[in-house]
Amino acid sequence: MVQCEMCGTETGAPTTVKIEGAELDVCGNCAEFGTEIRTEETSSTSTKYSTSSSTGTSKSTSGTSSGGDGGSSGRRRDMFDDMEEVASDYDDRIRTARESRELTQEELANQLNEKASLIRKLERGDMFPSDAIQRKLEKALDISLSAGGETDDSEWSGGSSEGGMTLGDVVKRKD
Repeated sequence: MVQCEMCGTETGAPTTVKIEGAELDVCGNCAEFGTEIRTEETSSTSTKYSTSSSTGTSKSTSGTSSGGDGGSSGRRRDMFDDMEEVASDYDDRIRTARESRELTQEELANQLNEKASLIRKLERGDMFPSDAIQRKLEKALDISLSAGGETDDSEWSGGSSEGGMTLGDVVKRKD
């Protein structure tokens, strides 16, 4: 019996589905949340984690340089590698820049062709600016809302051998 990777129930015949970009082995109830991935068995003894030349499924691990062995020669790049984080004090930066130009929230909103309620929410910190709004604000107010080198990881102290944080360092089990 295998556990469903979504809900944790025991299932005898898991279905491999793709849910928001992740391939998961799930039970029949959770399979409806994703798109089923058809697999082709080439050998009855190999598993999906096999690093030999004959793999058990037609899943591709393109982009990995270490063949899935967890080596430190490289990791798979994802869309978050190229994204800049919004600064934690973005709301203060927007408010002070607007006030220094002696603009009201409504005037700034009109200048950006946006609603005044959006500016109010951003200045209260109730919502993060979208990429388009962030660019508009940065251009209009001549500020930067990107975090740059500002990272506050002082409360984290990872325990992996490579010095990075792992999921095991964070998760607390309920046994």
